[in-house]
Amino acid sequence: MQIEGSFDVKLTPQAPAEGQTWGRQSITKTFHGALDGSSRGEMLAAGTAVKGSAGYVALEQVTATLEGRKGSFFLQHFGLMDKGTPTLNVSVIPDSATGELTGLQGTMTIDITGGQHRYTFTYSLPPR
Repeated sequence: MQIEGSFDVKLTPQAPAEGQTWGRQSITKTFHGALDGSSRGEMLAAGTAVKGSAGYVALEQVTATLEGRKGSFFLQHFGLMDKGTPTLNVSVIPDSATGELTGLQGTMTIDITGGQHRYTFTYSLPPR
């Protein structure tokens, strides 16, 4: 299955752990559309001396309704920027889904255009 929708996101800078040289932010999202719910998470990001090169990782726990089924699951983000060329992989962590979403597998793409955040979620769920 593949669905699309929008989401609102708030990133809040957090104090780095002692000795860290990278950035840390908390993430709060609200998903709209066929995936209806919210998430909370944390992001770590590091820039480099080369303009346009950086990386980030994040984990977020999504609590939502999908196909009328309620539950939660974790998404893992892995993003790179190589001299301005981005790559991003966002995946459901295997066996992280709970409730009626148990067995969920999938990947998500994120598009930001004109300040609007949109997702495309390609997933599979076991039969009820």
